[in-house]
Amino acid sequence: MKEIVVATTNKGKLKEISAMLEKLGIEVKSIKDVLGYNPDIEETGTTFTENAVIKAETVMNMIHMPTLADDSGLEVDALDKQPGIYSSRFMGEDTSYDIKNQWIIDAVKDKEDKTARFVCAMALAIPDEETKTFLGTFEGEINDCIDGENGFGYDPIFYYPPLKKTSAVMTMEEKNKVSHRAKALKALYDYLEEAHK
Repeated sequence: MKEIVVATTNKGKLKEISAMLEKLGIEVKSIKDVLGYNPDIEETGTTFTENAVIKAETVMNMIHMPTLADDSGLEVDALDKQPGIYSSRFMGEDTSYDIKNQWIIDAVKDKEDKTARFVCAMALAIPDEETKTFLGTFEGEINDCIDGENGFGYDPIFYYPPLKKTSAVMTMEEKNKVSHRAKALKALYDYLEEAHK
């Protein structure tokens, strides 16, 4: 495999995936590079993995090239694992993360259990092959305030006890060792490395 198309226009994600896969001599292209636009794909799955598979297979069928897609989000145990697969659309897509984050902090403030995790599911769809999936989780808890400028989304309220800081205070190096996306990417890398032998 010489090329993989990533079904995203998120520059941060593309950079992360490219950095890992170039070690295997695989060139990473974005969906926009290949199609010229980012198709609007309806995510009808009930899990992160199902949604990643829907995205990867839909794009792969459009371009007939190996396609990687991911779906990720935050699960808060005290909120019945919300926002979960609706993480980006939680409280409405146009609602700022400052508002979403504060709402979650307030919702778990008086609860004993503040455990939460980021989940990342990746799906690799290859023409005429069975789609492969990879899952990574990043365990932590909801912080009692918004803290940090690094990262995006729910990072400023996701506290990681081993480093005693939120995901938005962690450096990129720290994050790349323990994050949900790093773990899913590592599983993908191991699979591709084995397949390249």
